[in-house]
Amino acid sequence: MVLVDDVEIRELNLRYLERDWATNVISFPMQEGEWGGLNPFLLGDVVISVDTAFRDATEGGVSLESELYFLLIHGILHLTGYNHENVGEEETRRMEAKETELFTLIKKEFSGE
Repeated sequence: MVLVDDVEIRELNLRYLERDWATNVISFPMQEGEWGGLNPFLLGDVVISVDTAFRDATEGGVSLESELYFLLIHGILHLTGYNHENVGEEETRRMEAKETELFTLIKKEFSGE
């Protein structure tokens, strides 16, 4: 996981995804492309904007730590094949359900439940 500010994530978003705005998280899969099979244990990188995460956490009434965990889960799910962009509602719901499931497990682990 790489933590950056809005300026850096906007640059990455524009350079690699041709989207000229800051976003909360971007995943860079290492299992795709010409060298995808080079290391089957390396899924990829997850880049999170702490600036955007902080704003989202504040607006959502959650801690920054919780927001960062959620975004990391979101990014890792993208690396493992889940998607919510340009797909049907069923696939979006499947990803959201997995996010909720994993986030609930992490919250239990860190809260000592």
